[in-house]
Amino acid sequence: MAKWTAFPYDNAEYSYDAAALKKHWARLHAGDAEPFPKDDKVLAAWALFHAGEFQKAHEAGLKAGDAGITVANKAQAIYANYLEKNEKTKLVMFMEVAERAEAQAGAEPKNPNAHYWMAYALGRYSQGISVAKALAQGLGGKVKTALETTIKLAPKHADAHIALGAFHAEVIDKVGSLLGKTQGASKDTGLKMYKEALKLNPTSAIAMVEYANGLVMLEGDKKMKEAEKLYADAAACTPMDAMERLDVEMAKAELEDE
Repeated sequence: MAKWTAFPYDNAEYSYDAAALKKHWARLHAGDAEPFPKDDKVLAAWALFHAGEFQKAHEAGLKAGDAGITVANKAQAIYANYLEKNEKTKLVMFMEVAERAEAQAGAEPKNPNAHYWMAYALGRYSQGISVAKALAQGLGGKVKTALETTIKLAPKHADAHIALGAFHAEVIDKVGSLLGKTQGASKDTGLKMYKEALKLNPTSAIAMVEYANGLVMLEGDKKMKEAEKLYADAAACTPMDAMERLDVEMAKAELEDE
């Protein structure tokens, strides 16, 4: 496997031993509602993930067998989204995650994060190839169903609410409200999902950033001020791990672009 790009920031604050990981688990996983692992090997893979050692976390997760698939998928998906520079490689990585997660969902239909990572990876893949093209391939329905299933299985899964909000916003933004309806997309549902995500995970920088993006997509320039405030709030968040640091840095970049 080619060497992945290293996490570009100091990760000293994000290195957790098993005891610290247990103590901070609920806060670190407020977004994905992932239960604390029973297997030490899986826990070690999560420690690598939180420290931004995404490639090592991915490999350790796969080595740990079925219980490690979620951490492997999250490590690969987050890495591909934020740090992979090559567009083609990024799409291949998203597809690999989607296929692994789909197989996992088949084997463990009640595992919310199996459905979630399939949806996340397909959603990012769709953005990469163009949302309109993805909808024509029927990926929209797959993403929507997987996210709704995640929320049904784990009602407090904040990240699934964000992703479902983004689904509604992206579809309406790219094909309009009328065509969006045929895909089951609605402005009101999209906005409701974002708000729910922030209620579930109020310190989430990514929830703020995605909500800001969604507001502008769904409501246009009249919501620019509100969106800018959300970006500023996200940029001011204190990250607890490497992924959250990448979210905060993205928010800062958005502010600089304003």
